[in-house]
Amino acid sequence: MLAGIAALVALALTAAACGSDTSGSGSGSGSTSEGSLTVADAGFTESKILAEMYAAVLEKAGYKVERTSVQQTELAQSSLESGTVDAMPQYVATYADLLNTKVHGSTAPSVSSPDLQKSLAALRPLAEGDGLTVLDPAAAVDQNAFAVSKSFAAQHHLRTLSDLGASGQTVKIAAGPECASRPFCQPGLEKTYGIRISEIVRTGVDTPQTKAAVKNNTAQLGLVLTTDATVSDYDLVTLTDDKKLQNADNLVPIVNTKSLTPKISAALNALAPVLTTADLAELNKKVDAQREKPSDVARAFLKDKGLLS
Repeated sequence: MLAGIAALVALALTAAACGSDTSGSGSGSGSTSEGSLTVADAGFTESKILAEMYAAVLEKAGYKVERTSVQQTELAQSSLESGTVDAMPQYVATYADLLNTKVHGSTAPSVSSPDLQKSLAALRPLAEGDGLTVLDPAAAVDQNAFAVSKSFAAQHHLRTLSDLGASGQTVKIAAGPECASRPFCQPGLEKTYGIRISEIVRTGVDTPQTKAAVKNNTAQLGLVLTTDATVSDYDLVTLTDDKKLQNADNLVPIVNTKSLTPKISAALNALAPVLTTADLAELNKKVDAQREKPSDVARAFLKDKGLLS
């Protein structure tokens, strides 16, 4: 997942005070007799929303929760391992490969797969080796997705990526330059689906420019994300990844094992069965397009699902 990887390798660290971007976050929480915890996000919208959800359910469970934002990969990992950060949202497949590379080096083969259970089976022992516990993953998954215009889809009878490959159409793809070498982008589309790609139009991953390029036919295929709720706003449709090229990047709480208690597990695991990809897309849209605060969006969602009073 290009977005998850991009977020993991960002080069800055910011620290937010407990009250930063969390207006009203303490209202309705339980007692603070359970102690204090620090929850971190990775500095981008989706991660901030998830971290706010974690904080809210932990507050309800009786913890005093501080928020922080850690955008640099190595610092986020060391903070989790040391317990400076107690919990943080991650992505199953991307995090498994990150820890595998940390342990076995940059040339180690990938341990993740499109199968969630296989990716979890690879991730859990790697995390345990670093003193971390992997809790229950949500159904919500943030993956690469590929969109075409509705008119292009109708013209060539496209619903899946296999349909595009079988159509024999040669397409330009709007994406980041790294698409040329990433196995889940151009090489994977060509190998797995037989899609003919003549050029990469360098507009980035899931940017407005990428979606506009496909809408305007500057490119016929665009790299978007499964948690982007604005794709249809550009009169685009996402083609189904029917051969499961993309890995299982489900959202999952990672917790320092020494900090973990049954109450923490119960609070965070309650999110797993209620958070879907469509939910996450809508929540991202509320923050990015409608300018709502991540804390407000997170708490409204939790109340709607009965996880907060």
